Amino acid sequence: MFILTPETIWNPHVLEMRQVPRRVFGRVMIFPRRISGRGGASLGLWLRLIFEMEVLRYLLALVPFLVLAVMYPRYAGAIAQAPLPMLVVIYFFEAKVLRLSRDGAKRLAPAAEVERGLDLLRVRAVAVLGKIAAGRGLAEGRLHLVVEQSDLWRMPPLTLVSVQSEAGPKVLALTDEERGLVAGLFDDAFSERDLLRINLASNECLRDVGFDVRGVSAHARLAALIG
Repeated sequence: MFILTPETIWNPHVLEMRQVPRRVFGRVMIFPRRISGRGGASLGLWLRLIFEMEVLRYLLALVPFLVLAVMYPRYAGAIAQAPLPMLVVIYFFEAKVLRLSRDGAKRLAPAAEVERGLDLLRVRAVAVLGKIAAGRGLAEGRLHLVVEQSDLWRMPPLTLVSVQSEAGPKVLALTDEERGLVAGLFDDAFSERDLLRINLASNECLRDVGFDVRGVSAHARLAALIG
């Protein structure tokens, strides 16, 4: 999971938004950076983000053609001028190797499991947003916890999580403590892979949980002040 805030990427201008939720995959490229505390980028995250680039995956799918051209140089010209087989290979790699068919995705999780998983995500997201709102002393407005995942099933899950505010609208800059709260969204009982299975089964890889900060209890606000 990567916690998306202006502090955790080198190009925060890509987070500018006109409405909530702000989508990332397929729209902008983010460049993570290492920061102190939670939310920094690892080498594995960098590699996974690079693999998310379609052009690079297309080139990877076409490696067999390059190998054939090197092994059989006399046919290199013919191989290079065979776009249809290349398109077929790219389609097979994208649709069959990296992803599941629509029927296969539906079989990942029954409807009841999808509902249970989404309910659990809502409960955890509301708890996180409530603590963030209480800690900031917010009295009005709506916050959103937005969880967006890549739809590549046969790769390690890539999950972008951000807290977005309707005031602006904007992606909130989070403190290290607040990023710690967001980092607790997933655990062994409900992992990123569990959410990905649910998302693919329901054909929706972006989840947006809204929260009216007026719903923060007086007890939670007091606890935030004391803490």
